[in-house]
Amino acid sequence: MTATLTATPTAPTATGRRAVAGPGIVAALVAAAATWAVAAAARAAGVELTVEGEPIPLLGFANLTVVGGLLGVALAAVLARRAARPRRTFVRVTGTLTAVSLVPPFLVPAAAPTVAVLVLTHLVAAAVIVPALATRLR
Repeated sequence: MTATLTATPTAPTATGRRAVAGPGIVAALVAAAATWAVAAAARAAGVELTVEGEPIPLLGFANLTVVGGLLGVALAAVLARRAARPRRTFVRVTGTLTAVSLVPPFLVPAAAPTVAVLVLTHLVAAAVIVPALATRLR
């Protein structure tokens, strides 16, 4: 009796710094554009995006989204090298961080519509960046 084994080649999974950097930066830029668009649409709809009477600059949404995205890239790169299950760990950590990021908008003296826009922009940024990075991890 003879048994024949055939190996099906699988694509190597890159999970290091290079695997997450490019897609992560692209995701951060896409998320920045999306949060800017949400804030611009809210402002166009009449929502006064102000905190303590000071207007929130529209570019501030994009800038801080890029910073958050780059922190996500750094986190993904570290977890890719050090975590036993990088994707699972990344999703859990970023899910927790996203939930925590939803608290500060409620702590600042801002009108309810402004708070709603701030929360929405956090969720939009996470919805773009987290999956883009998580899919690059094993």
